[in-house]
Amino acid sequence: MAPAAVDHHHHHHTPPSNSKKKAAYVTFLAGNGDYVKGVVGLAKGLRKVNSTYPLVVAVLPDVPEDHRRALEAQGCVVKEIEPVYPPESQTEFAMAYYVINYSKLRIWEFVEYGKMIYLDGDIQVFDNIDHLFDLPNGRFYAVMDCFCEKTWSHTPQYQIGYCQQCPEKVQWPAEMGPKPSLFFNAGMFVFEPDMNTYHDLLQTLKVTPPTPFAEQDFLNVYFRDIYEPIPLDYNLVLAMLWRHPENVDLEKVKVVHYCAAGSKPWRYTGKEENMQREDIKMLVKKWWDIYNDKSLDYKNPNLGGGGRPVAATGNGGEMGLPAVLSDPKVPAVCAPSAA
Repeated sequence: MAPAAVDHHHHHHTPPSNSKKKAAYVTFLAGNGDYVKGVVGLAKGLRKVNSTYPLVVAVLPDVPEDHRRALEAQGCVVKEIEPVYPPESQTEFAMAYYVINYSKLRIWEFVEYGKMIYLDGDIQVFDNIDHLFDLPNGRFYAVMDCFCEKTWSHTPQYQIGYCQQCPEKVQWPAEMGPKPSLFFNAGMFVFEPDMNTYHDLLQTLKVTPPTPFAEQDFLNVYFRDIYEPIPLDYNLVLAMLWRHPENVDLEKVKVVHYCAAGSKPWRYTGKEENMQREDIKMLVKKWWDIYNDKSLDYKNPNLGGGGRPVAATGNGGEMGLPAVLSDPKVPAVCAPSAA
């Protein structure tokens, strides 16, 4: 677990003394879709919590120039990476939209940074987490996943109702062999870029049999021996709100991962299952409040006079809040509602 003694409120963070190199947050972007909005929101969220580290965006060649400019206008460091194609035999198995995520492995090449925190583009940071850069080197830190949603229906865990979030509820039966290793959600992790690791990751990928969760399964197998769980406050997978509400204290949650079906704030309609929950509506609204806050736009220090704030969206207009959220009944406090 993350050291409890860390003072979570000091915003002006000194870079870790144990590394001579700089550190940074890193995210990943592919294609010309609307995911760029998630990354813009993340950049603004990190600014809101006074993070002192940059956000690097690893972009595939198919990310259009105007999206890259919008990200740079938000203070991001945009770095183009080449795609990583899984072995031919794998593409038919992995859910298509995961396949592209093998390209995430390129972030291990960013060795100008001694330590990085990877965040998916559908994540928002609501509290400063810079202290995670101080975690001891040599481990892979991430939050344990939950096995209760239908996307896990192909697994023995799901079939018997076993979940590592509540291991006492359904015991792992001895006749099923050894209990599965702890499995992390790969939407957020703390790692050290390293060329030896990078080359070994790509070599290992070539000989790894296909699995449904693509790079998430792959990283779990690869880092199994050095994986160290950190509290779920650092990557709240939204399904936890209805699967394990007793484990969630929304007051303490620092990082929210909008990965449940229908929960991406920039596509939110409220129609999908669980999306009318008050806690979900409140978290979607909090994302929009950051995205639409012009005071959080990047002020380029080199422009003099405080810099010219740049519009958050590629088209220069403010995004409208979905009508379904302008309901005055949405609670302003972070109180988890009953599942």
